[in-house]
Amino acid sequence: MSELKRLCAGCAPAVLAFELANRAYFAASVSDRGDAFFDRFADRYSALLAEQEAGISAFYVLVAEDGAVLGRFNLYDFEDGTAELGYRVAQHVAGRGVATTAVRELCRLAATRHGLRTLRAATSHDNAASQRVLAKAGFTPVGPAAPADLGGKPGTWHQRDL
Repeated sequence: MSELKRLCAGCAPAVLAFELANRAYFAASVSDRGDAFFDRFADRYSALLAEQEAGISAFYVLVAEDGAVLGRFNLYDFEDGTAELGYRVAQHVAGRGVATTAVRELCRLAATRHGLRTLRAATSHDNAASQRVLAKAGFTPVGPAAPADLGGKPGTWHQRDL
């Protein structure tokens, strides 16, 4: 059984292991984070924790019983009851409903824990798996996403009112 948990300082080694183990898999559907992300991981991770502490974002990890990170699920850029959603799951659990279940749970937490009313998420046109996750979690397409929003790829914004 996996559990969606708030990002914490002690999670850093497992998050880094997750990102490194799945780097090539992620790069096939979303822009690669680049070597600089990994070179400055500790600093970037600390910045995420500071954002979360400031209440402008909320970061979650989906953790397996053995402590391994199965996915990252982020709410960021809180503004006027709206936030953007981003997520990624490990290759070995992809296609099993893991992302859909976690996104649904995150939608619940967004409303109850964070007081959000609307979530938005962008997917590239070629990321059919992410589009299916969002549709199953109650998101609907609301308009085009610029390539700048998706690492150079054209796509669509999706939205869910909570």
